[in-house]
Amino acid sequence: MNQRLLKLNQLRDKHQLDIVLVSKPENRRYFSGFRGSAGILAISRNTKTLVTDFRYIEQAKIQAPDYNIIKHGVSVFETLTQILGEMATSPARIGFESDFVTWEVHSKLREVFPNDELIPLKLDLLRMEKDPEELGLIQQAVAIADKAFSHILEYIRPGVSERDIASELEHHMRGLGSEKPAFDTIVASGYRGALPHGQASDKHIKTGDFVTMDFGAVYQGYHSDITRTVVVGKANDKQRQIYKTVLTAQIAGIKAVIAGKTGKEVDAAARKIIHDAGYGDYFGHGLGHSLGLAIHEDPRLSPSGAIPLAPNMVVTVEPGIYLPEWGGVRIEDVVVVSASGCKILTGSNKQLIEL
Repeated sequence: MNQRLLKLNQLRDKHQLDIVLVSKPENRRYFSGFRGSAGILAISRNTKTLVTDFRYIEQAKIQAPDYNIIKHGVSVFETLTQILGEMATSPARIGFESDFVTWEVHSKLREVFPNDELIPLKLDLLRMEKDPEELGLIQQAVAIADKAFSHILEYIRPGVSERDIASELEHHMRGLGSEKPAFDTIVASGYRGALPHGQASDKHIKTGDFVTMDFGAVYQGYHSDITRTVVVGKANDKQRQIYKTVLTAQIAGIKAVIAGKTGKEVDAAARKIIHDAGYGDYFGHGLGHSLGLAIHEDPRLSPSGAIPLAPNMVVTVEPGIYLPEWGGVRIEDVVVVSASGCKILTGSNKQLIEL
């Protein structure tokens, strides 16, 4: 039995479950390898079944060879009723993903399994510690983003629009093997840099602008995330001072990433630097998040981050300062947690670049 299913079985035993239903796309892929957009895994101690529709039967046979593949008809719930009746004796304890299943679906499950007990689960937590295969795929996604950043430095110039920059980044990453952008690419220049999630607009780059770019690649399902801020032309004193503050905070955050610390403790190490420099009110988001099959995963590095870090967790470290009507700076790397600190996967230069 592979380690991923072993973790799921341990969780099932902990909650004394007969069957676990897995419907979230990232978790379906994690436990079975199936990449289709529709399907439900039904996993008991001795049986692994994937229920999907006609479109994905052949794909499922290839991607999830260890599963019994069942095609459902008009109603997936009718098929589930039959399958689960064969997998466990009623009344059964059935685990479901409470952070993904809608109220409507839950109501339908309650209707078709009236004598069974539905137990809420959060399976995402089983994906927090990455295995060697996952770490390798994340590293590949990070490498694509690094190469795209090197490329875009030759493209940025006065007169180019933010939207042009985002398009060029995404096109270049596609050429390097990215399946799609990891999220809506952020390009925010000049005064728009005060928008932490400022999606690329038609604003044109001007000499003297800071340009913040937050983007990532997806490689075989796994995400990367990088942010770099550059200046077009020569930086002025205020730009240099704020950039130095963010970089110092980012380095402090990276140094604080070590197994055993909570996300709150790591966040505090970087946040103190920005607070002491007088910009505490202008850093309003968490320091970082994990990533993998999804772009935002647990654990989180934030003032409320209570989960202790463990070896092989992957997190971003991305402090920022955002001044209304002036602009902003954010710097972000992806790191892997270890018992002695962390390994930085992102290789792009993060000293202030003047174009």
